[in-house]
Amino acid sequence: MQRVATSLLLNKDGKLLILKRSDKVKTYKGLWGGVAGYVEKNEKPYETAIKEIKEEVGINKEDIDFIKKLEPILFTDFYLQKRYDWEIFVFLFRIKEKTKIKIDWEHSEYHWIKPSEITNYNTVPHLKEVVKRIIS
Repeated sequence: MQRVATSLLLNKDGKLLILKRSDKVKTYKGLWGGVAGYVEKNEKPYETAIKEIKEEVGINKEDIDFIKKLEPILFTDFYLQKRYDWEIFVFLFRIKEKTKIKIDWEHSEYHWIKPSEITNYNTVPHLKEVVKRIIS
């Protein structure tokens, strides 16, 4: 089972950061998602979330506030005819100050959107439902 921490980031205006996955990543190329990364063997999902936020968008731990998390989401998906069994740990954070997003190679672009606008995007599996559940 693949264990992944996914972080959703809100700014002070309540807008949600979404990232378009680049063609260099293994799964879900070209789809929109949050900050995400595999949970390493001796790592807690929250630690992965903080680490990935720094690596993928250049925001430090002291520049975000933890808001809440969801219970882990378990699902099976097929991508490019390969089966993936996922356990997703979802976290919601608020960025304290206006900060410049510096995306890494895993993403090709980003947008700040109203959470309700997520329905207009082609997203990674379950993101639309997760956004609706966690931002309520």
